[in-house]
Amino acid sequence: VFLSLQLFGTIVWILVASTQVPLPLLQGWVMFVAVTAWFLSIVFLSVFLFDYANRISVNWNQADFIFHGATFVFYFGAFLLQAATTSLHHFPRKFNSTTQERILSGREYNISIAASV
Repeated sequence: VFLSLQLFGTIVWILVASTQVPLPLLQGWVMFVAVTAWFLSIVFLSVFLFDYANRISVNWNQADFIFHGATFVFYFGAFLLQAATTSLHHFPRKFNSTTQERILSGREYNISIAASV
């Protein structure tokens, strides 16, 4: 389970980082969630790999449930924000400009869809 979190967190991290970030506040939160969840899952995995779980008297089932529950809530919120950014792709970057430059180009739109999923 932890390795899948790291894999998908890394993929989201790479996909969001490869776009031009037209809405920094929204995509900044997505990046924060991906990086934080990735880092905490490494820490959590290290606790079990180095056998600290037997030395620390914590209910690890409950800790695991809380960690994955919180990760789900944060990733779901990040999904909503990334999907909202993706849905704005057809709006112009500058409303008072005569150029037809979009918020997201075709390539960035596809990357943003992949990051949302």
